[in-house]
Amino acid sequence: MKRILIFCSIYFITLTVQAQTDTIFTNNEKIPCVVKEITGDAVQYSFLGEELRNTIYKNAVQKIVFKSGRVQIFAEATSYKKINSISDYDNVVITQVEGEVKGLFKLGDASSKAKGTTVMSNQERVKERAYRKLKIQAAFQGANVIYLTDQRGQGNKGGRYGSSTETSLTGVVYTNQLPSFEQFKRQVGTKQTFEAIQEAELYSSSSDYTQRDISKSFKLTSLTNENGLILINGSLDGISKYSKFRVVSFTKDTFSIFYEDKSTAYNIMIKM
Repeated sequence: MKRILIFCSIYFITLTVQAQTDTIFTNNEKIPCVVKEITGDAVQYSFLGEELRNTIYKNAVQKIVFKSGRVQIFAEATSYKKINSISDYDNVVITQVEGEVKGLFKLGDASSKAKGTTVMSNQERVKERAYRKLKIQAAFQGANVIYLTDQRGQGNKGGRYGSSTETSLTGVVYTNQLPSFEQFKRQVGTKQTFEAIQEAELYSSSSDYTQRDISKSFKLTSLTNENGLILINGSLDGISKYSKFRVVSFTKDTFSIFYEDKSTAYNIMIKM
């Protein structure tokens, strides 16, 4: 009876504290706090019992539940679509506004180049191919946002016997939500040996990726959380020189890992 009373007391105290605070829901956590100010691109808040102001960018905030009960949804975070597989590359957003990636998680770099097959090639179609490949590179890494840092293009030169149109793109890839390390760790449990069932490759010189079914052994040695990124130390049959891979996504049935070998990107789907 005494334990029940203690539990009830703690429960009601928790409810009382929650009722007296605001709660910021980010892409990865809940922050009980006192919201001080909402600016054009950020939310300023203080932890309970503190006066120090902390800042979080709107891109990382899904919603705020105020102590009054009012809920404010942030379109900046909810507008991004999740990348579950490479085939979701059309969901990748490309921006040239640096402020739109503030608060997002940087995953890596990407570059793309497309060239007309003949000197009469259409410049817009060549540009579309370059953008498509850039989105595919982002999807390989589990990213849903690209900050375009450089874009260069040229039209046909010299007429019929000159050079064809060309577009080169360079960018940085981001995601608004990283896979949960703790959840992935729970799902993997103590299992160490898995089967890789699908392999996707993207060569730097290719305009598209290739994908094929495989059956290879994948052995997991250890898991580490590096600034929110899920890194696996392990081995994949046929790849002796690589022992570190990054988890880009996972479901209850599979998980996908990413690694690069010189100018080629790989995305491997593994059965859970």
